[in-house]
Amino acid sequence: MRVAMSCAFIVMKCEGFSQVSDLHDYLTNNLLVAYYCGFDITKPLPSPSTLRRFIRNLDNKILKEVMQSQVLQLAKLGIIDTSFIGLDSTPVMANTHLNNPKSFAPGRFGQEPKADKDSRLGVRTASSQHVEKNFEFYFGYKNHVLSDNITGLPIYEITTGADVYDSTVALDILAKTHSFLSLTGCYFIGDKAYDVKEIYNTVKSTYEGECFIPINTRNTKDPKKLPAGNIICEAGLAMHKFGKTRSEGRLRQKFACPFRTSKNSVCPCNHKNWNNGKKNRGCFKHITIPVDYRLSIDRHSIEFKSVYALRTECERYNSRFKSTGQERLWVRNGKSTENLNTIAHISLLSIAVATVITKSEVSYRCLKSVKRVA
Repeated sequence: MRVAMSCAFIVMKCEGFSQVSDLHDYLTNNLLVAYYCGFDITKPLPSPSTLRRFIRNLDNKILKEVMQSQVLQLAKLGIIDTSFIGLDSTPVMANTHLNNPKSFAPGRFGQEPKADKDSRLGVRTASSQHVEKNFEFYFGYKNHVLSDNITGLPIYEITTGADVYDSTVALDILAKTHSFLSLTGCYFIGDKAYDVKEIYNTVKSTYEGECFIPINTRNTKDPKKLPAGNIICEAGLAMHKFGKTRSEGRLRQKFACPFRTSKNSVCPCNHKNWNNGKKNRGCFKHITIPVDYRLSIDRHSIEFKSVYALRTECERYNSRFKSTGQERLWVRNGKSTENLNTIAHISLLSIAVATVITKSEVSYRCLKSVKRVA
């Protein structure tokens, strides 16, 4: 019965049902599908409440093992490869009225949702244009997916609260993936959320790979410079080099005011540090010297741009994942959410396995085409 109900939820994701009652009605009206799932159609099918209880109590480790076996099968068939891998997250909205933009709840993002106490407050982009800083808050979860950026198929996934930063789970995902599928020599592709030194160094040293991640400026300023590299201060004067400093694992060039040791000069802009009573007066500025792997990457090269363009496969897969009905949840707990997310990936991998084994001419990425042929 457990295997049959698991297959029923795979059918639910393939059909894109958003409610378990829709699955129950579909199986009731299509007994042949229920029979292929493994149900005894001479007896009543499990009720919606039984299905809800099953998905809540199901051990996610079992589903992870099923997904892992599918990935290894596709890798053995030469479909999935780890040469170009991309990591991205997609928001999963919790089933709570606080996510309704028309809700009249006062300060709806300043309170905890009572419907789903496992959900967390997160933020997501509300525009497809990366130059537009348009964001929306929501209560829910994040599904982090490591995918093959050539075939657009998932390799590993985890579900976290919406308040978890993408970069904090990246190394854990890579380590768990490497435990069953080698990532040696991989090209790791990610957006600015993964611009963290630890990720660069781990991919380079542990997996002997390369990173293709754009720089996250993090509100850093680009000061005006002379052709020789000297910074121009607020008064329009060229600052002098004043040694190098190391802090937080960075090597930085220090620049000082040209009048720092003068006793008679006057600061043209009357800087706040000019009359500080110290020996070295005036302003100081720093520029990070690119000596680590993160800053040594040439992000204007043709290779970087061509490889980073493969990241669109992550977005395409996220779109297919949402089409399974996982963009907005019908369950109200984290355990069920985690299991449904994994089942959605299993469903999409099952379509790919079936398409490859049967040597079908349709694309394993297009669910509608596969269902039309079936």
